[in-house]
Amino acid sequence: MKAIHLYGQSGPDQCVFEDAPQPQPGVGEVLIRVYATSVMWQEPTWSETWKTPAGIERQHPIPGHDVSGEVVEVGPDVTGVAVGEAVYALTEFWRDGAAAEYTVARATDVAPKPRTLGHIQAAGVPLVGLTAWQALFEHAGLTSGQSLLIHGAAGGVGSMAVQMAKWAGATVVATASARNHAFLRTLGADEIIDYTTTRFEDVVRDVDLVLDTVGGETVARSWRVVKKGGLLLSVFSPPSQEQAAAFGVRAFFFVVKPNREQLIHIGNLIDAGQLRPITERVFPLSETSQAFEQALQGHTRGKIILRVEDEEGRG
Repeated sequence: MKAIHLYGQSGPDQCVFEDAPQPQPGVGEVLIRVYATSVMWQEPTWSETWKTPAGIERQHPIPGHDVSGEVVEVGPDVTGVAVGEAVYALTEFWRDGAAAEYTVARATDVAPKPRTLGHIQAAGVPLVGLTAWQALFEHAGLTSGQSLLIHGAAGGVGSMAVQMAKWAGATVVATASARNHAFLRTLGADEIIDYTTTRFEDVVRDVDLVLDTVGGETVARSWRVVKKGGLLLSVFSPPSQEQAAAFGVRAFFFVVKPNREQLIHIGNLIDAGQLRPITERVFPLSETSQAFEQALQGHTRGKIILRVEDEEGRG
């Protein structure tokens, strides 16, 4: 099969399109024919990319842990997933990923693809959808009537979080450049702050939650906008517990985990018209290095997708 191998962390030119052995599903696993995956610009720098949980070094790993495709084989002891089923999933980060014609996933991580989405759109959902869902509802416990500030609201996680928070009945304040304001209004943002002209801490006060997808000095400026007892939650880097204590708020960082049941719920919301994935651009698998190059430039709206095969099976 054809796949992308990473040969290092130094840049997009380390993504090499070449032949690779086709994987085989083991116990509790399924083999997926990949139609599309997405680009995660940080992936070449992750420790999981280069080492298994047992500490074994990985040589030339295959990136891409969003996947949308078709189950073509199931391993022993698999239930609830059938050959021929259209599925989507977030796969474990230490595995070889879906920037390939075939990939293997745990059956318990795989969910039916939303019926209203094609594979290109569906491939942009699992990572950002699960990150936003786990941030807002699993870790923050967001409820109707609460308020939150979302940094990087036009990005992949941010755009999903805006929609989920509005679905939950929260008031959403978003930071984004001016070109994304009209876009974020269509997603339901109640207030949008142009971070290039306005310091958000001058106009925002006493939100229940800050969701940070940006990191850096944005976090340092966010403490004062959270109400006492509120939460600053980052998916970018661990916030300072000392600063959190000084401002009387809670702080938390987490890494998203695969979750079949949450993906089913997210898919149901998509099919009901409550959520929509946002795609910035689609590249063929052979142009993965160019896709990573664009992702590294930042300021993308939604996700960058890699098309592996179209839905008629052509590469």
